[in-house]
Amino acid sequence: MPDSSRRAVLQRAATFVAAAAMAGSTWAQIGGGSSKPQVELAQLQVHRADDGVVLSYDVHFDLPRDVEDALYKGVAVVFVARAEVLRERWYWSDKSRAVAERRWRLAYQPLTRRWRVSFDGLSQHYGSLSEALGVLQRSSRWRIMDGNIAADDRSHYVEFSFELDRNELPRPLQIGLSDQNEWTLSVQRRLDIPATR
Repeated sequence: MPDSSRRAVLQRAATFVAAAAMAGSTWAQIGGGSSKPQVELAQLQVHRADDGVVLSYDVHFDLPRDVEDALYKGVAVVFVARAEVLRERWYWSDKSRAVAERRWRLAYQPLTRRWRVSFDGLSQHYGSLSEALGVLQRSSRWRIMDGNIAADDRSHYVEFSFELDRNELPRPLQIGLSDQNEWTLSVQRRLDIPATR
């Protein structure tokens, strides 16, 4: 058997074993009556700056056991923070003025026993899961819109969301997750942009 086909067979087998292990732990917890994890948005502020709109947030949550188990087994998870600036219009649907998105990839490195957080092409390593989560759970003065809004304009608002992106999980792991609350980590809020700086 050529090396390339042997490698492909081994990769498929490894993916199947990982998916089966994850499915087994997930199905074992279904009988226990699982509930949606609590995600608390401790802080959400939006301000006008000299050259745009900035947002600060602080999200608190504990990873569900299934997600943490998947991380320890080598499955990376992706968290997404998204902010959209919209202008209210009475005569039509609200107009999107700007969309900003940040994505973090969290992975466990079993050989070094360290956590890696990748953001915007750069990676940083941390000694504990709580340190790694602390990096992505808060942001200060994140510029979500360039350009100015008129000082007396009160018609703009921000729709903010923070979530674990289940679409970034390996394909075999996504099967059956549509009704699994343990994998639903998300919070959304709407916030008006104040008229003055």
